[in-house]
Amino acid sequence: MPHLKEQSVEMVIFGGSGDLSILKILPALYNRFLDGQILGDSQIICLSKEEISKDALLNKIKQNCLHSNQSNTNSWKKYCQLISVITLDATIEDSNWASLNKLLSHKNIIRVFYLATPPSIYVAIAEQLAHQKLLNNNTRLVLEKPIGNDLQSAKLINQKVGNVFKEEQIYRIDHYLGKESVQNLLVLRFANAIFEPLWRTPHIDSVQITVAETLGVEGRVDYYHQAGALRDMVQNHLLQLLCLTAMEAPLSLDAKDIRNEKVKVLNCLKIIDRNNVTEKTVRGQYSAGAINGKAVKGYQEELGHGFSFSDTETFVTIKAELDNWRWSGVPFYLRTGKRMAQRYSEIVIQFAHIPHSIFSEDSGTVEANRLIIRLQPDEGVKVSMMIKEPGAGGLRLKSVPLNLTYADTFDNNYSNAYERLLMDVIRGNSTLFMHRDEVEVAWTWIDGILKAWEDKNIKPKKYPAGCNGPIDSDLLLDRDARQWHNNLV
Repeated sequence: MPHLKEQSVEMVIFGGSGDLSILKILPALYNRFLDGQILGDSQIICLSKEEISKDALLNKIKQNCLHSNQSNTNSWKKYCQLISVITLDATIEDSNWASLNKLLSHKNIIRVFYLATPPSIYVAIAEQLAHQKLLNNNTRLVLEKPIGNDLQSAKLINQKVGNVFKEEQIYRIDHYLGKESVQNLLVLRFANAIFEPLWRTPHIDSVQITVAETLGVEGRVDYYHQAGALRDMVQNHLLQLLCLTAMEAPLSLDAKDIRNEKVKVLNCLKIIDRNNVTEKTVRGQYSAGAINGKAVKGYQEELGHGFSFSDTETFVTIKAELDNWRWSGVPFYLRTGKRMAQRYSEIVIQFAHIPHSIFSEDSGTVEANRLIIRLQPDEGVKVSMMIKEPGAGGLRLKSVPLNLTYADTFDNNYSNAYERLLMDVIRGNSTLFMHRDEVEVAWTWIDGILKAWEDKNIKPKKYPAGCNGPIDSDLLLDRDARQWHNNLV
């Protein structure tokens, strides 16, 4: 791999004292600093609407940074010297912009503006950056998901932010795309001759994509009440995973080539509307239950007194289908939810059953092969294979896994998703980021489901916290004579 010459950077984080910055962005930058990828003359400027001192901010992030064997007091002190804190309301023209301008270098170095803020103020911030003359030739803008809350708002954000920044300067970040196992999808498919010929109908029976969380809405009540699981998770995370699983081989790993193939997949999604929404989707909302033996409140109770009632979904199952040659007749089952039995994300490729078994019933059942790509936790790849059990007592069949766990296979510590994506922004590599076309095509499909739910007055089904979602989710697969992977282990 060619050596990358690192450069100095000015990283300006709007929402710099928020949870995303404290838990993800600043610790990720610290780890890259330890590895010498964030140079010592760089700047990290945290902007906060609420007043907070630098010492208070550092105390908040310290425990999230000092967890590595590489960490030491000297490195931490040097990292802290890179950080500045400014109180600034980014939506107000006469706010403390002068202090920010004073800190920024007048050299034409890489300048990244990271918007760890609600999407409702993306446009206002972009316009203020231009108005305050804070842009240079090496400016990049990072936008967190979701981009808007429907197609119309997404188009408006893309258009108005696009009036300030060129498309190649905008990095719409989805941290799932930075995971090792997600990137490994491309390698599994296109660098292994054993998979690619089988990666299609009729060799694949179905695909399951699950992103399950044990957490509830926590401190995101106001946002989540307006968004729900379909907007928050399916529109970006799950559809991006579907695209990488289903897309054709790109001409190269260039960002444009990969984006073109992903957009083709999104355009092939069969429409879900009022005529088929009840057969293709399940909405759910968790009620009180138990997670890891500890009692937890239901969604309605977590909302608090500010909400009398909410029919926001915290769980979604979708049977998605692609109208193209490769995937005709192969369903993609998408599932995501909060307060589920365990936290994990995985893609399960369920291969077709053998057409005929030569083995007697006494030997056992011949199970179809599965390729399981675990995204979190314990990233890795597993392939289930049928073998003969050892012994002289006759021929007995057993399904066993060929297991590649990253932690067991590779000695080196690999960076987390935010570390990788932040370095890609700094280096100007947009391969793992979403283009506006992807965002808008995805919203077109999602808007159809939202409208169908509204037209048919489909309310969320209750499920107790600590289970795998409402029974209707299992029944959706049962109607197809299939079942979720979690029910098979």
